Amino acid sequence: MTNSDPVPLVDAGLPPDRYLDREESWLRFNGRVLRLAQSPELPLLERVRFLSIFSNNLDEFFMVRVAGLMRRLATGLPVRTSSGRSPHALLNRIAGLAHQLSIEHAEYFRDEIAPLLAKEDIAIVRWADLEDVERARMQELFRTRVYPVLTPLVVDPAHPFPYISGKSLNLAVQVRDPRNGTTRFARVKVPPLLPRFIAVAPGRFAPLEDVIAANLEQLFPGMDVLAHHTFRVTRNQDLEIDEDITENLLQTLERELLRRRFGPVVRLEVEDTIDTRVLDRLTAELGVDEEVVYRLPGPLDLAGLDAIANIDRADLKYPRFRPSEKVLPPESDLFAVMRDRDVLLHHPYDSFTASVERLIEEAAGDPKVLAIKQTLYRTSGKSPIVDALINAADAGKQVVVVVEIKARFDEQANIDWAQKLERAGCHVMYGIVGLKTHCKLSLVVRQESDGTLLRYTHVGTGNYHPTTARLYEDFGLLTTDPEVGEDVNAVFNHLTGYSRDEDYHRLLAAPHSLRPGLIERIEREIENHKAGLPARLRFKCNSLTDEGIIDALYRASQAGVTVDLLLRGICALRPGVPGLSENIRVRSVLGRFLEHSRVFVFENGGDPEVWLGSADLMHRNLDRRVEVLVRVQGDAHRAQLTSLLDRGMDDGTRTWKLGPLGLWSRQRGGADLQEQLMQEHR
Repeated sequence: MTNSDPVPLVDAGLPPDRYLDREESWLRFNGRVLRLAQSPELPLLERVRFLSIFSNNLDEFFMVRVAGLMRRLATGLPVRTSSGRSPHALLNRIAGLAHQLSIEHAEYFRDEIAPLLAKEDIAIVRWADLEDVERARMQELFRTRVYPVLTPLVVDPAHPFPYISGKSLNLAVQVRDPRNGTTRFARVKVPPLLPRFIAVAPGRFAPLEDVIAANLEQLFPGMDVLAHHTFRVTRNQDLEIDEDITENLLQTLERELLRRRFGPVVRLEVEDTIDTRVLDRLTAELGVDEEVVYRLPGPLDLAGLDAIANIDRADLKYPRFRPSEKVLPPESDLFAVMRDRDVLLHHPYDSFTASVERLIEEAAGDPKVLAIKQTLYRTSGKSPIVDALINAADAGKQVVVVVEIKARFDEQANIDWAQKLERAGCHVMYGIVGLKTHCKLSLVVRQESDGTLLRYTHVGTGNYHPTTARLYEDFGLLTTDPEVGEDVNAVFNHLTGYSRDEDYHRLLAAPHSLRPGLIERIEREIENHKAGLPARLRFKCNSLTDEGIIDALYRASQAGVTVDLLLRGICALRPGVPGLSENIRVRSVLGRFLEHSRVFVFENGGDPEVWLGSADLMHRNLDRRVEVLVRVQGDAHRAQLTSLLDRGMDDGTRTWKLGPLGLWSRQRGGADLQEQLMQEHR
């Protein structure tokens, strides 16, 4: 499981234009999120939430993907993308699409969602729309709660243009000294720790920047406030750390997190009413070109709509869903159940709390448990699993935790957890140099009544995060199978030591064996088809961009093998191209829960081979991460996983279909797969 060179990716026998751009594919995924917000059949506050998710998604896209393209251009070595476009051409193409989606998003909120909210007595109002009594109330709130935390920064010969932090909302203010007529520019940052939308009355909310703007005279006493305009900056916030020359990864990462605030500007959002002279001043001071300016209907930063979506109005939300506990009933002996049979969990339909959390919590309190080993990629502010690991260490058990402190945008939280675990006496490791530890593994070592040691193992597709476990669709396998236990133990030894054992019984692991293992099995399906044996490929994952996997799937299609791909997000493969991919179908399920599981089914001549685990089919997963897939045994579990993929691909299921040009079409009507699964688990 060393960071070996990837297998050759180019197949000379396939057409050169066979790949779609991953960045454009991602934007089209976010466009599908916007379409959910535009779906009248969804509850209104859920549509508001999808508007917020769209904004958050787009922020991350600019901070990482657009920033990466701009960085490649700045190096002077702009390598062409797999689709054949230069980074400059791709940047122009995605900028056009991003502008289009951003304007559509802002206008849809203003023209459609805001009026619908008002009809339900939830009004998002601007300052001009407030009643006199509401204005008086907001002026008092400004004086007592907002004014004390504001710091106006003027620009003059003695005060340079201030640093504008990434994702911050700001007011650009023009003021004039009435004594000498001098005009100055000032910046006021909207405090991020105050509510994005202020309650001015029951069911009525005003953007915080409107409240500040209406009271600017208090910030600039004796000055004439000529104009004010809202703007927002997005910066490159991806981290670059050379672990080969870093002695202390933790300290280096903490320094980089401080530096990340100062990354280059990749987007400047302004309200479309902004004065041209003020915009020229902003672009000049920030050193940005017109291409990165996004003129949008206000208010900006609609990610803050999440607070509106959280309003206590059950009649405007999805019906409450309680995850099932029937797979592992509370009264059952969890360890006895796992000794008796494997348990396949499907979250959020099966309770994460009553299964995975319960395993770690009971292991922490069980005197027969000698050791617990755990990977943590992302977790929450309050984590029952981390608390259980600390309790286990306090009880004298050996606790080993591999914390991925480089998990993007969760770095600081993971550093805090790592330090807390270390203080409690846990053995905390940060994985392997040059690789992110992305696999989802738990291992409990327990001494049984006969004196033997038995390994209780969990292999999952999702993070050990109790909040997202209620929102993300994921699978997990609980097992005491000796081969899986031995394999997972070997992975932990590799992560914490210098083991080079890379031969596993029931695992495929990146970066060593996962891509070759999948391609080998794809080629086996081709041979089976040629021999007249049952052959079919069914994959479910978040993204597909790896050229080696894509080319193998193209070859399978050309040989006549049916290929069904259930993908949530990015797809660089072109389905339905004659002579290349006419046997490949690509579908996408978007809905109440975020489809997150990774499942791979190979027909295998009529005896299906089924795998689940942490890996998406992307370069970073297959080359730069420690990922694990486990082979699922047992006819019932294999049938359950295969059936899920078949239902997702069924023409009677409500899905999106991908065409050969990279455009998605929505299949309306049909069954809502997630709703069906909720009903079945109820």
